[in-house]
Amino acid sequence: MTKKFNLVMAVLVMVSMLLAACQPAATETASAPSEAAAAVKICQITDTGGIDDRSFNATAWKGVEDAVAQLGVEGKYLESQQQTDYEKNINAFLDEGCDLIVTVGFLLGDATQAAAEANPDKSFAIVDYSYDPEIANVLGLTFATDQAAFMAGYVAAAATKTGKVGTFGGLQIPTVTIFMDGFAMGVDYYNAQKGTSVEVLGWDPATQTGLFTGNFESTDDGRKMGETLMDEGADVIMPVAGPVGLGTAAAVQERGNAYIVGVDTDMTVSAPDYAGVVLTSVVKNMDTAVFDASKAVIDGNFAGGTYVGTLENGGVGIPELGDAASMLPEGTADELEQIKAGIMSGDIPVSPAAE
Repeated sequence: MTKKFNLVMAVLVMVSMLLAACQPAATETASAPSEAAAAVKICQITDTGGIDDRSFNATAWKGVEDAVAQLGVEGKYLESQQQTDYEKNINAFLDEGCDLIVTVGFLLGDATQAAAEANPDKSFAIVDYSYDPEIANVLGLTFATDQAAFMAGYVAAAATKTGKVGTFGGLQIPTVTIFMDGFAMGVDYYNAQKGTSVEVLGWDPATQTGLFTGNFESTDDGRKMGETLMDEGADVIMPVAGPVGLGTAAAVQERGNAYIVGVDTDMTVSAPDYAGVVLTSVVKNMDTAVFDASKAVIDGNFAGGTYVGTLENGGVGIPELGDAASMLPEGTADELEQIKAGIMSGDIPVSPAAE
């Protein structure tokens, strides 16, 4: 009898463990909630790059982590392994009663809209997407990354020794190609100012054609794309592809004769193992935007609409040149300040449509 009982208990334990393993992968950040925010739960859903992509999703998650640390909210995330997970993950957080659901990425636009319209009493924020017409309970967090990428393109053109720089994307979607447009336009501006003929490989802003890996996950694809561009002569490469770019950085580090332009976050901070080959980065402060949206929920004044991060409001930018300054012609830092002012005033167009 005792043996049978023990066997039954063992089976029950195994079943419970299996059921637990089948639950959605979520991480909860513990904190000592303040009285005002004790019941507020901020929930993030990643794109397929994952929470530890050291780029896009990770930067947005930092905004939630900052809200946990500074505002005392509860923070959780769910990772999307594939696009079919978007709706499932949103519904899981709706069932949990999250006060703000933050979806990360252009590809979550349709799933976020459907959930928001079906649940008008719930608050949503989405990174890199906006709606026209706007949805009352969705805040679109968008970024004029072409402004910062323009400056990075100017730096790349100033730094190249081969006269060729390169870029490629993960998928050909607007939130990717806006980086590539700005980068190419910055190179063109350098050529116009300096009488040079630096060539951009991998993207033509006029025809909107170029190189794409077709995903945001494969570091092997990033390595291959980087090797291809270096074989064609590029000695500065800007991958706009999340974790894919880490594969490019590895290839550049191994070759030792090229540099990387990071995207989304300062790559010397997010991927310090590659800091020695990072020329500059196109930074978009998604963490600040997510933090501000979280605070608005706590304060009771959250509203849908569109936020646009720009050079002027600090939503986008490039880091201080640091060690890279030694690679650039004298006076480049001052020129960048003048370019920044020109972009903010509208005197310097940063996209093909603005010319």
